[in-house]
Amino acid sequence: MKLDKALDRLISILPLKDNQDKCSAEIKKLHQEILRSFVTKGRILSREEMMQFTDDIDNAVNVLKNYDMVVFSATNEAIGAYPLTMEKREHTVQVNNHTVYAMCALDALAVSPMFELETEITSRCRVTHDLIKIKQSNKTILNVDEAGAIFFGIIWAAASEAGSCANNLCMEMIFLRDEDTAQQWLMDDSENREIFNLQEAVEFSARFFVPLMS
Repeated sequence: MKLDKALDRLISILPLKDNQDKCSAEIKKLHQEILRSFVTKGRILSREEMMQFTDDIDNAVNVLKNYDMVVFSATNEAIGAYPLTMEKREHTVQVNNHTVYAMCALDALAVSPMFELETEITSRCRVTHDLIKIKQSNKTILNVDEAGAIFFGIIWAAASEAGSCANNLCMEMIFLRDEDTAQQWLMDDSENREIFNLQEAVEFSARFFVPLMS
Protein backbone atom coordinates (compact mmCIF):
# COMPACT_ATOMS: atom_id res chain seq x y z
CA MET A 1 0.00 0.00 0.00
CA LYS A 2 1.30 3.43 -0.96
CA LEU A 3 0.69 4.98 2.46
CA ASP A 4 2.36 2.12 4.33
CA LYS A 5 5.45 2.38 2.15
CA ALA A 6 5.64 6.14 2.58
CA LEU A 7 5.25 5.84 6.34
CA ASP A 8 8.02 3.25 6.53
CA ARG A 9 10.23 5.46 4.39
CA LEU A 10 9.69 8.52 6.57
CA ILE A 11 10.29 6.50 9.74
CA SER A 12 13.58 5.25 8.28
CA ILE A 13 14.64 8.88 7.75
CA LEU A 14 13.29 10.30 11.02
CA PRO A 15 12.51 7.51 13.53
CA LEU A 16 10.87 9.78 16.09
CA LYS A 17 8.78 7.18 17.90
CA ASP A 18 11.59 4.63 17.94
CA ASN A 19 13.95 7.24 19.36
CA GLN A 20 11.41 8.35 21.93
CA ASP A 21 11.02 4.74 23.06
CA LYS A 22 14.79 4.53 23.58
CA CYS A 23 14.64 7.37 26.09
CA SER A 24 14.16 7.08 29.82
CA ALA A 25 10.64 7.60 31.12
CA GLU A 26 11.73 11.01 32.41
CA ILE A 27 13.01 12.22 29.04
CA LYS A 28 10.01 10.78 27.20
CA LYS A 29 7.72 12.74 29.55
CA LEU A 30 9.79 15.87 28.97
CA HIS A 31 9.53 15.41 25.21
CA GLN A 32 5.74 15.10 25.42
CA GLU A 33 5.52 18.20 27.61
CA ILE A 34 7.63 20.11 25.07
CA LEU A 35 5.24 19.05 22.32
CA ARG A 36 2.19 19.92 24.39
CA SER A 37 3.54 23.36 25.30
CA PHE A 38 3.00 24.61 21.75
CA VAL A 39 -0.77 24.18 22.06
CA THR A 40 -1.07 25.13 25.74
CA LYS A 41 1.34 28.07 25.81
CA GLY A 42 1.76 28.88 22.12
CA ARG A 43 5.52 28.35 22.41
CA ILE A 44 8.18 25.82 23.30
CA LEU A 45 9.22 25.31 26.92
CA SER A 46 12.14 27.35 28.19
CA ARG A 47 15.17 25.60 29.63
CA GLU A 48 14.00 26.59 33.12
CA GLU A 49 10.58 25.06 32.48
CA MET A 50 12.19 21.88 31.16
CA MET A 51 14.10 21.55 34.42
CA GLN A 52 10.79 20.83 36.17
CA PHE A 53 10.69 17.48 34.37
CA THR A 54 14.29 16.29 34.66
CA ASP A 55 17.04 16.12 37.26
CA ASP A 56 19.75 16.41 34.59
CA ILE A 57 18.85 19.04 32.02
CA ASP A 58 22.21 18.85 30.22
CA ASN A 59 21.83 15.12 29.63
CA ALA A 60 18.21 15.55 28.55
CA VAL A 61 19.15 18.24 26.05
CA ASN A 62 21.93 16.06 24.62
CA VAL A 63 19.59 13.08 24.22
CA LEU A 64 16.83 15.12 22.60
CA LYS A 65 19.33 16.79 20.27
CA ASN A 66 21.21 13.63 19.30
CA TYR A 67 17.98 11.82 18.48
CA ASP A 68 16.74 14.87 16.50
CA MET A 69 13.58 14.91 18.63
CA VAL A 70 14.01 18.57 19.55
CA VAL A 71 15.77 21.18 17.40
CA PHE A 72 18.14 23.56 19.20
CA SER A 73 19.73 26.83 18.18
CA ALA A 74 23.47 27.45 18.09
CA THR A 75 23.17 28.70 21.69
CA ASN A 76 21.43 25.49 22.78
CA GLU A 77 17.98 27.04 23.08
CA ALA A 78 15.11 24.77 22.10
CA ILE A 79 13.41 26.15 19.01
CA GLY A 80 11.34 23.26 17.68
CA ALA A 81 9.98 19.79 18.24
CA TYR A 82 8.39 17.99 15.30
CA PRO A 83 5.77 18.93 14.22
CA LEU A 84 6.05 22.53 15.52
CA THR A 85 8.71 25.21 15.63
CA MET A 86 9.37 28.72 16.89
CA GLU A 87 10.98 29.56 13.54
CA LYS A 88 8.81 31.39 11.04
CA ARG A 89 7.74 28.92 8.34
CA GLU A 90 5.24 28.99 5.50
CA HIS A 91 2.72 26.83 7.38
CA THR A 92 0.89 28.49 10.29
CA VAL A 93 -1.53 26.68 12.57
CA GLN A 94 -4.23 28.31 14.67
CA VAL A 95 -4.86 26.04 17.66
CA ASN A 96 -6.31 26.62 21.13
CA ASN A 97 -6.23 30.42 20.59
CA HIS A 98 -2.53 30.31 19.67
CA THR A 99 -0.75 30.81 16.35
CA VAL A 100 2.18 28.44 15.85
CA TYR A 101 4.38 27.35 12.96
CA ALA A 102 4.60 23.84 11.58
CA MET A 103 7.91 22.57 10.24
CA CYS A 104 6.26 21.31 7.05
CA ALA A 105 2.90 20.65 5.42
CA LEU A 106 2.64 17.12 6.81
CA ASP A 107 3.46 18.42 10.28
CA ALA A 108 0.71 21.02 10.07
CA LEU A 109 -1.86 18.28 9.44
CA ALA A 110 -0.65 16.34 12.50
CA VAL A 111 -1.51 18.94 15.13
CA SER A 112 -5.26 18.33 15.29
CA PRO A 113 -5.10 14.52 15.65
CA MET A 114 -2.14 14.72 18.06
CA PHE A 115 -3.91 16.97 20.55
CA GLU A 116 -7.57 16.36 19.59
CA LEU A 117 -8.11 20.07 19.03
CA GLU A 118 -9.57 21.92 16.06
CA THR A 119 -7.01 23.69 13.91
CA GLU A 120 -6.92 26.10 11.02
CA ILE A 121 -3.88 25.79 8.76
CA THR A 122 -2.80 28.68 6.54
CA SER A 123 -0.16 28.12 3.89
CA ARG A 124 0.61 28.61 0.19
CA CYS A 125 0.74 26.31 -2.79
CA ARG A 126 4.45 25.88 -3.47
CA VAL A 127 3.87 26.09 -7.26
CA THR A 128 1.16 28.74 -7.75
CA HIS A 129 1.52 30.53 -4.39
CA ASP A 130 -2.26 30.48 -4.02
CA LEU A 131 -3.55 30.70 -0.46
CA ILE A 132 -4.19 27.36 1.28
CA LYS A 133 -6.65 27.16 4.18
CA ILE A 134 -7.52 23.89 5.90
CA LYS A 135 -9.87 23.63 8.85
CA GLN A 136 -9.44 20.35 10.67
CA SER A 137 -10.92 18.41 13.59
CA ASN A 138 -8.79 15.36 14.34
CA LYS A 139 -8.68 13.55 10.98
CA THR A 140 -11.77 15.29 9.57
CA ILE A 141 -11.47 18.19 7.13
CA LEU A 142 -14.15 20.71 8.09
CA ASN A 143 -13.97 22.91 4.97
CA VAL A 144 -14.04 20.22 2.29
CA ASP A 145 -15.62 22.53 -0.29
CA GLU A 146 -12.71 24.94 0.05
CA ALA A 147 -9.84 22.56 0.79
CA GLY A 148 -10.84 19.15 -0.51
CA ALA A 149 -8.83 19.43 -3.74
CA ILE A 150 -5.53 20.21 -1.98
CA PHE A 151 -2.63 17.77 -2.34
CA PHE A 152 0.48 17.16 -0.27
CA GLY A 153 3.85 16.66 -1.95
CA ILE A 154 7.22 15.45 -0.76
CA ILE A 155 10.67 15.46 -2.37
CA TRP A 156 12.30 12.41 -0.80
CA ALA A 157 15.69 13.30 -2.24
CA ALA A 158 15.83 16.33 0.07
CA ALA A 159 16.57 14.05 3.03
CA SER A 160 20.16 14.16 4.19
CA GLU A 161 22.17 12.34 6.81
CA ALA A 162 23.85 15.63 7.64
CA GLY A 163 22.01 18.01 9.94
CA SER A 164 18.49 18.04 11.29
CA CYS A 165 15.57 16.84 9.21
CA ALA A 166 13.95 20.17 10.10
CA ASN A 167 16.41 21.89 7.79
CA ASN A 168 16.38 19.55 4.80
CA LEU A 169 13.43 17.19 4.15
CA CYS A 170 10.95 19.38 6.02
CA MET A 171 11.64 22.20 3.58
CA GLU A 172 10.37 20.03 0.73
CA MET A 173 7.13 18.69 2.25
CA ILE A 174 4.58 21.01 0.75
CA PHE A 175 0.99 21.81 -0.14
CA LEU A 176 -0.18 21.91 -3.76
CA ARG A 177 -3.35 23.68 -4.84
CA ASP A 178 -5.12 20.86 -6.67
CA GLU A 179 -4.62 17.59 -8.50
CA ASP A 180 -3.61 19.13 -11.82
CA THR A 181 -0.93 21.24 -10.12
CA ALA A 182 0.21 18.22 -8.10
CA GLN A 183 0.46 15.96 -11.13
CA GLN A 184 2.49 18.51 -13.06
CA TRP A 185 4.79 19.01 -10.07
CA LEU A 186 5.19 15.24 -9.80
CA MET A 187 6.02 14.84 -13.49
CA ASP A 188 8.89 17.30 -13.19
CA ASP A 189 10.82 14.73 -11.11
CA SER A 190 8.77 11.58 -10.63
CA GLU A 191 11.75 9.56 -9.39
CA ASN A 192 12.20 11.71 -6.30
CA ARG A 193 8.74 13.13 -5.70
CA GLU A 194 5.49 11.71 -4.39
CA ILE A 195 2.01 13.17 -3.95
CA PHE A 196 -0.97 12.38 -1.74
CA ASN A 197 -4.50 13.75 -1.70
CA LEU A 198 -5.48 15.65 1.42
CA GLN A 199 -7.20 12.79 3.23
CA GLU A 200 -4.26 10.48 2.54
CA ALA A 201 -1.92 13.15 3.90
CA VAL A 202 -3.99 13.55 7.06
CA GLU A 203 -3.84 9.80 7.67
CA PHE A 204 -0.09 9.79 6.93
CA SER A 205 0.54 12.57 9.42
CA ALA A 206 -1.62 11.03 12.14
CA ARG A 207 0.02 7.63 11.86
CA PHE A 208 3.47 9.19 12.12
CA PHE A 209 2.88 11.70 14.92
CA VAL A 210 0.00 10.59 17.16
CA PRO A 211 2.02 7.70 18.72
CA LEU A 212 4.42 10.28 20.20
CA MET A 213 1.77 11.31 22.72
CA SER A 214 1.07 7.83 24.11
